Amino acid sequence: MSATEDLFTHATAGRMEQLAPLAERMRPRTLDEYIGQEHLLGTGKLLRRMIENDQLASLLFWGPPGSGKTTLARVIANATSAHFIFFSAILSGIKEIRDIVREAQDELAYRGRKTILFVDEIHRFNKSQQDAFLPYVEKGVFTIIGATTENPSFEVIAPLLSRCKVLILNPLNEVELVHILRQALGDRERGLGELDLEITDEALAAIAEYAGGDARRALNTLENSARLYSGRTIDLAAVQEAIQQKPLLYDKGGEEHYNVISAFIKSMRGSDPDAALYWLARMIESGEDPLFILRRMVILASEDIGNADPRALQIAVSALQAFQFVGMPEGRIIMAQAVTYLATAPKSNASYAGINAALAEVRRSGSLPVPLHIRNAPTKLMKEAGYGKGYLYAHDYVEGVVAQDYLPEKLKGTTYYDPKGNGYEKSIKERMNWIKNRTKTTPGEES
Repeated sequence: MSATEDLFTHATAGRMEQLAPLAERMRPRTLDEYIGQEHLLGTGKLLRRMIENDQLASLLFWGPPGSGKTTLARVIANATSAHFIFFSAILSGIKEIRDIVREAQDELAYRGRKTILFVDEIHRFNKSQQDAFLPYVEKGVFTIIGATTENPSFEVIAPLLSRCKVLILNPLNEVELVHILRQALGDRERGLGELDLEITDEALAAIAEYAGGDARRALNTLENSARLYSGRTIDLAAVQEAIQQKPLLYDKGGEEHYNVISAFIKSMRGSDPDAALYWLARMIESGEDPLFILRRMVILASEDIGNADPRALQIAVSALQAFQFVGMPEGRIIMAQAVTYLATAPKSNASYAGINAALAEVRRSGSLPVPLHIRNAPTKLMKEAGYGKGYLYAHDYVEGVVAQDYLPEKLKGTTYYDPKGNGYEKSIKERMNWIKNRTKTTPGEES
C-alpha cells in the first residue's frame, strides 16, 4: 500500500468514526472503561481472571440487547494476545468457516497464537449450521465465544452447549446507565464533549428508565435529545420529545414470550388480579395473539380452579367465544373480565393432580384387567363367561348410591381425586364423605 493510499484509508476510517452513532463511538475499549457485569468482571471474578491470564475457554454470552455482549468481545480482543476473528451470523455464512479454520491454523503454526472466534447472534444459525463449529472447537482449532439474546437451552445445540460455559449478562441498572451517559456527555474525543452540554438529573433519570437496561438505547436517546434541543441544557422536555414512545421488550417467539405468559398465569393462580391485568396489558400492547392468551386462560380454569368454582371454565370458554365475535380493541374488555374472575376465584388443582396420578398409575401398572362385573356383555358367550355378572345398577338404590368396586382388583381403594375443600369443592368433599359412609352398608339393606 502506498503512502497516499495509507493516508486515504486512515482519513476514511476517521470520517466513518465521526459519522458513526454515539453508541458505536462510545464502545469501551478496555476492561477499565467497561461498565456493568460486575458479577463477571469484578476483581477476582471468573471472566476477568480468564481475560487477564489470557486463558479463555469457549463461552456463550447470554443477555438482552444492549447489555454489552459484542462490546465485551471487543474488549477481550484488545486485552488478549490471541488472534481474534469477529464472525456475524447475520453477515456471514457457513462457507466462510473454511477460511476461518485455515486462518486459525496458520496463526498457530507460524505465529504461535491461539485464535478466538466471536460469533455474534449465534442463535440465528440453525442447528445443522451450528454443527459446523463443533469439530473445530473439539480439536482446539479455535476458542469460540458466542453471543445470543435467546436462551441457549433452546437455541444452541446440546453438543456445542456442553463445550461452552454460559455467562449471563444482566441488563444495566439505572445507576450504570447514568454513569455511561455522563461519560458520553463529557468525552471530547468520541462523545458529545465538544458541545459543552449539560443535562438535568431529571432528564438523565428519564433516559435511564426508558432504556430498560439497554446502553445502546440510552446513548441513542441522549444523542437524539441533543439534536432536538438547541439550548445548552438538555431537560426533561427534550428527552420526552426524543423518546416519543417506549418500546416493549417482548419477542413472541423467544424467551420473553414465555417469561411474560408465565408471570400472567402465576398471577392468576396466586389470586392477584392487579398483577394479572398488568401482564395481560403487557401482552396486548406487545402484539401477542389474544387467542393464545385466551386458550391459556381456559387451561388455567381447569388446572388451577377446577371444581372449586365450576363456573370458571364456563367463563373462560365464553370469553374465548365472545372474543371471536368481537375482536380487538373491545375484546380487551372481555379478556379483562375473565382474567379478574379467574384471579379471584377459589383455587384447586385436585382434578389436575388426579389425572396426573392416574396417568402415572397406568404407565406403571399397564393394562390391568377390567373387573368382570362392570364389563359389557352384548353377547351370550360373554354373559356365560361372567361378563356383567353381579353388577349393581346404581339407580335401583337409595339416592343412586351402592357399595361396588369399579377399579381393577390390584388398585382397590386407591384415591386419585382429593378435593381441596376450597369453594364449591367443599360441598364435593362433603358429598364424597357421605357416599363413603353410605356405601359401608350392604346393597341388600339399601334396596
